[in-house]
Amino acid sequence: MSQKQTSYHAPSNITSLDIVNTFDLENQASQLIPKGGFDYIAGGAGDEYTLKQNIASFNQKRILPRVLADVESPDTRTTLFKSVIPAPIIMAPIAAHGLAHDSKEVGTAKGVSEYGTILSISTYTGSELEETSRVMSDTSKWFQLYMSKDNEVNKAIIDEAKADGASAIILTADATVMGNREKDKHNQFVFPFDMPIVSRHLRGYIEDRALNNIYLESKQKINAEDVRFLADYSQLPVIVKGIQSPEDAVKAIDAGAGGIWVSNHGGRQLDGAPGSFETLTHIADSVEKRVPIIFDSGIRRGEHIFKALASGADCVAIGRPALYGLALGGWKGVTSIYKYFEDDLKRVMQLAGTQTIEDIKKTKLV
Repeated sequence: MSQKQTSYHAPSNITSLDIVNTFDLENQASQLIPKGGFDYIAGGAGDEYTLKQNIASFNQKRILPRVLADVESPDTRTTLFKSVIPAPIIMAPIAAHGLAHDSKEVGTAKGVSEYGTILSISTYTGSELEETSRVMSDTSKWFQLYMSKDNEVNKAIIDEAKADGASAIILTADATVMGNREKDKHNQFVFPFDMPIVSRHLRGYIEDRALNNIYLESKQKINAEDVRFLADYSQLPVIVKGIQSPEDAVKAIDAGAGGIWVSNHGGRQLDGAPGSFETLTHIADSVEKRVPIIFDSGIRRGEHIFKALASGADCVAIGRPALYGLALGGWKGVTSIYKYFEDDLKRVMQLAGTQTIEDIKKTKLV
C-alpha cells in the first residue's frame, strides 16, 4: 500500500538519550518510525552492498595504540570555513526529517545548534528555512542544492537560502537520477507532507510527491561550469558533494569549488561502488589541502571519525544517526547524538595518543 494512502504518525517525544552505540539506536528507531519512512531513511540502492561497505571498509585500516604519548583530556575543537565548532562533526543534508519526528527540520536545527556545530539543510526540507533559523543560536547553516535544469530556478532557490543566512552552498552532484531504491519501490513510497522549497520552485513535484517526480526537473548533466555558475552567483563557498574520484575533486577545485565533500550518498545511489572510506585517501592526495574536505557515509563510531581524519578529511558529517536521535528524543536526542560522537572520539584520541585534531591528521593508520 502506498505511504500516501495511509496516515503517517512520526514520533514526537523530547528527551535526552543514553547512547551505548548507534546500531542500537537504529534498531530502536525502526520500532517508532512508520515502515515507509524508516526504509526511506535507512535503505540503500540495489543489493545494498555499498551501504554495508561504507561501514565495513573502515576495518581495512587500523589505529595503532599509543601509551607513552603524554596525552590527557583530548581537545576536539576545530575550525571549518571560519566556524569554530566543538568537534569536527557536522550535520549532513538529509531530506524530509518529518519522517523521523513531527518537529521536522526545526527539531534537528535546534538539536544541532544546542550542540554548537554546523547545520546542512536540504532543498527537500519539510520546514521553512526561516523556521529552522528561529531556533538556532549563532551556529552556521549551509544550504544543499539539487540543481534544476533551469538556472533561473537555481538562482531563486539560492536567493532564498542567502536571505536566510546560508554561509555556504552544497552542490549535490551524485543524484542526477534516483538510485535503484528497491525498498521504496516495494513500499510505493511517497512523501507524506509538503516540502515548501520544492513546491515553490519545482512545479512538477507538486502533483503526488512521488520520488521519481523529484528528478523530472533535476539537472542530469552536471559539470565544471555548474560549479563556476554557483560560485559566481552565490558569492559563497561552494562545496561539491558526492565526490568519489580524484579526477572529479581536481575538476571541482579548478572550477572554483571551496570545498570537497567525499560521499557516496550513504549507499543510496550507485550500488557496487566502493565504500566511501575506500576512496578518501586518494581524493585527499589529489586535493593537496587546497580546500577543506568533508566526509560522510558510514560514520557510526568514534573510531570511524578518527580514521577519516587520519585519512585526509577535515571533518565528518552525520546523517542517519542524527535522524534516529531525532526520532527517539526530538531535538534533545539530536544533541545527544553529537555529544556521543564527541565523547567517543575523545576516548579514541586518548588511547591513540593524540591530543588535538591536528595530531589525528598527522597519524599514520596501519
